[in-house]
Parts: sequence; structure tokens; C-alpha cells
Amino acid sequence: MIAGLVHRPWTVLCRVSLQHRACFSQRTPWTHQHGWQSGGLHSFWFSLPDCRVASLGLAQVQHYSTSGTGKNGTPKQGPGDTPTAENLLSAVTKPSSMSSGSAPHGLTKAETIQVKVRAVLKKREYGSKYTQNNFITAVRAMNEFCLKPSDLEQLRKIRRRSPHDDTEAFTVFLRSDVEAKALDVWGSPEALARERKLRKEVEREYQENIFRNQQLLKEYKDFWGNTKPRSRKRATFLQGPGKVVMVAICINGLNFFFKLLAWVYTGSASMFSEAIHSLADTCNQALLALGISQSVRNPDAVHPYGFSNMRYIASLISGVGIFMMGAGLSWYHGIMGLLHPQPMESLLWAYCILAGSLVSEGATLLVAINEIKKSAQQQEVSFYEYVMQSRDPSTNVVLLEDAAAVLGVIMAASCMGLTSLTGNPYYDSLGSLGVGTLLGTVSAFLIYTNTEALLGRSIQAEHVQKLTEFLENDPAVRAIHDVKATDIGLSKVRFKAEVDFDGRVVTRSYLEKQDIDQILNDIQQVKTPEELENFMLKHGENIIDTLGAEVDRLEKELKQRNPEVRHVDLEIL
Repeated sequence: MIAGLVHRPWTVLCRVSLQHRACFSQRTPWTHQHGWQSGGLHSFWFSLPDCRVASLGLAQVQHYSTSGTGKNGTPKQGPGDTPTAENLLSAVTKPSSMSSGSAPHGLTKAETIQVKVRAVLKKREYGSKYTQNNFITAVRAMNEFCLKPSDLEQLRKIRRRSPHDDTEAFTVFLRSDVEAKALDVWGSPEALARERKLRKEVEREYQENIFRNQQLLKEYKDFWGNTKPRSRKRATFLQGPGKVVMVAICINGLNFFFKLLAWVYTGSASMFSEAIHSLADTCNQALLALGISQSVRNPDAVHPYGFSNMRYIASLISGVGIFMMGAGLSWYHGIMGLLHPQPMESLLWAYCILAGSLVSEGATLLVAINEIKKSAQQQEVSFYEYVMQSRDPSTNVVLLEDAAAVLGVIMAASCMGLTSLTGNPYYDSLGSLGVGTLLGTVSAFLIYTNTEALLGRSIQAEHVQKLTEFLENDPAVRAIHDVKATDIGLSKVRFKAEVDFDGRVVTRSYLEKQDIDQILNDIQQVKTPEELENFMLKHGENIIDTLGAEVDRLEKELKQRNPEVRHVDLEIL
């Protein structure tokens, strides 16, 4: 068969590699011509309806041209000599149209040749700096390419989905258009680079001026007084944890003053420990108030997730302060009392002050308990879980400090009573050591719970399961992987998951919004690989936009059903 084809005057010749499934009874010698240059690669399928051959499978065909001569005598292929599928098909089927009497050598009468061409699109190489289809916003275009709004008005505008919840769509530009416009405006890349450097210097000077102006404004406010109302921060200290902290500051400050007077009058080591305890509580709760005021600040560019963790930081520092100031000084004074015992004066005034301190500390403790109960009911957790998980670090500190204060007052009064009955000052020193141990235990618990919160602790497993089931029950979602839900402070949750979307559901969602008749007409008009590529590129980009819209929908519904979830990151798997 091949020998007969070689003798034909074809301008395009083929070298065929066939994988046989059955053996030929008579095999024609293979004829090979050397010195031809490869022109391209296509796929052909040959079917010979011969009883001796079941099928010949898939064949790889390389096209060669004999027109022109290259180096070393090798024929050169001209730009217009690339063989097309029509030429090959006509060339291959031409012998089959001959009369039966003029069958070519090696080709029987019953044998026919069928050729099917599989078109392959030319592979495109996308480099690392490929930006032809990249989008850029107007702000970035003006900042990065030093353009004016009037320059952007002449460019193509494209409406895209907005990544923000408060905006449905926004306008973007093709980065390639912006780059070309920047070169047109500035003349050369070097001139554009010089302008960027100049603007950076101007921006640096502007920032320095802002800093100086802020310092001057601060000095002016300090001199004349700041009359601007701060209603939000004032409201923060009139309800919730802020109210609890302010009440504790006032009561503990008064307790410290009266306990200090009692210690000066009696010289009791236990009373000194209680005075130091109240001072430590007052300072720590002032630190908590600072943390609460900072935690309500709005997010900025440097802190995009806000300042809610300031409460945990303040509580952590408060725990360290309790350990160093309260427990440390109490242990020191107790040990010194054991080593150098001294007689005490009348303890009547000390008992009266301790009784008043017990009442005031108990009132503050009740305020903290009621606030935690209310917050625990709102979050549907028990009182114990709320405290152990440090859901509200500020209220937790007040609760534990006041509980330790009540126990410390009872312990100090008991030890002072034993000293009064026995006349042995060692009992009073032991009371000081007991108060120090109590404060050390409270500080260790606060340090542990707040450190866990700052490390990014996960929310409860039941809550994570609830969020996961909501996503998995959506028709567009096949599976959820790598779920992470962390508490970022003040009962705010950040949720992240990798989502395996069902491409069929997403495609149907896209088709439901399209004109099916128009799509069918477009399909019927596709005749060439280029037209097929344009058709697929058009609808492929639209389907990707539909997938992005599905992600936005899931994020919005997840936030609406779970108000504590503030940040959702769904990654497409």
C-alpha cells in the first residue's frame, strides 16, 4: 500500500507509524525518504475494511514537504507549504476514487482508507510577566503608574464583582491598557520610574508633616483641653464589662486606702498583704479599663482585624502584675514576719476595716457574677465554660480578683484572730503567705487562659460542626476540607475552609441566566479551532465569575445565620 502511495506525485508525503493488532499475510516493504523537514504533528485514524485486519488503532503522522532546499541539502519548508487537513484528506482519498482496474500496487480492491483529523490548538506560553488579562483598580492605576483620572477616562472600563459586602460591583481596567497609557503619558519606563521615586519622597515628607501636626494638635489639646465628646468610649464603661471594671476600680481604691491606714496603725503582716492586694487589684483593673477602651477602636490599614485582642493583652499583663506585685510582696512580708516576729497593737480597727472590705469586695463580686451569667446565657454556654474559656477576659479578671479578695479577707481575719487569742505572731505571717499563694494561683490561671486566647484558640467543636454542615448542605458544595474556626476576641469568629465545588451545579447556575437558543446558535457557527477557542474563552470566564458569585453567596449566608462569624475565607479546592 505504501509503495503505491510513494509513486504518486504528491507534494505532501506522510510517514505513518501503525500499531498492529493483527498480522498482515503479505507485508509491503517500507519505503522511507530522507532529508525532509518536519512540518507539524497531527493525529490520524486509518480503518481498512479487510478481513485480515481488525483495526490499526491510533497513528501519529508527521508531514514533510519537498519544496525548497535548506542547509546540508535538506529541503526547506516555505511559510505557505504547511499541509492542511483538507489537502491531506484529498491526497489520501484520491487513490480510492480511482477505478477498480487501476488499483495501486499493494492495495486490494476491497480496501478503503478513512481519515479522521484531530485538531490540536497551538499551546501558548504564558510568562511570569504576562499581564494582558489582569485587572487593576483606578486607585492602583493612579498610584502605581502616576496617572490622572482624566487619563483613565479614555481606557476601556470593565464592571466586576466587588469583594466587599457593601458594594455590588466596581469598575476596573486592563493592566495592559494602563501600562500602555502610562508609557504614552510619561514617554519611557525611565521617566515613569523617576516620577515614582519623586512621588515616594513627597509622600514621605507628607507623612512626616502629618506626624508633626498630630504632635502639635496633641499639645494644643493638652493646653486648652479637649472638649470633643467621646460618647462611644463613655458608653463602653456604662454597660457590660466596662461597668464591672469601673465599679471594681472605685471599690478597690477605697479598700486600699483604708487597709493601708489599718496596717500603719496595727503593723499586721496580714493587713499589709491585704493592702498590697487591693493596690494590685486597683492597678490591674485600671489596666483592664485601658484595654477595653483600646479594644473598641475601628480597624485600620495596619490592624485590619481590629483591636479586640487588647482585652486579652491587658488581662495577661494584669495576671503578671498580680503575680509580681501581689503574690511577691505578700510572700516577702510573710517570710520576714516568720524570721523577725514583732508584737502587734490592738486589732479592733483592723477587724472593722476587714469587715467593710468583705462587704465591698462581695458587692463587686456579685456584679461580676451577674454580668458573666448574662453573657453566658447569650452565648448559650454554662457559667463554668464561660469562665474557663475566658470569653470575656476583663470580667474574668474582676471575678477572679474579687473572689480571691473575699477569700483573702476571710483568711487574713482568721489568722489575725488566732494571733489575738494565742499571742503568737506566726499565725499572722502564715496568713500573709496564704494570701500570697492565693494571688499566685489566680495570676497563673489568668496567664494561662489569656495566652491560649492570644495564640488563636479554636471555637467549640459543636459550633464548628454546625458551620461545616451548613456549607455541606448547599447543592453547589461537594465537600469541605481543612476547616479552621478561631476566636479573634470578644466572641468574634474567623472561619476558613477549603471548598470542593460541584462544577455541574455551578455550570447549571450559569446556564439558567443565559439564552440557551443563542448559545446553540453560537455552537452551530463554530467551524474552526479558533472559533471554538473564542467560544470556550467567553463562557469559561463567565463560569468563573459565577463560581466567584457562589463563594460570595455562601460567605454572606454564613454570616447572616451566624452573627458571631465576622471574617469568612472560603478557598476553592
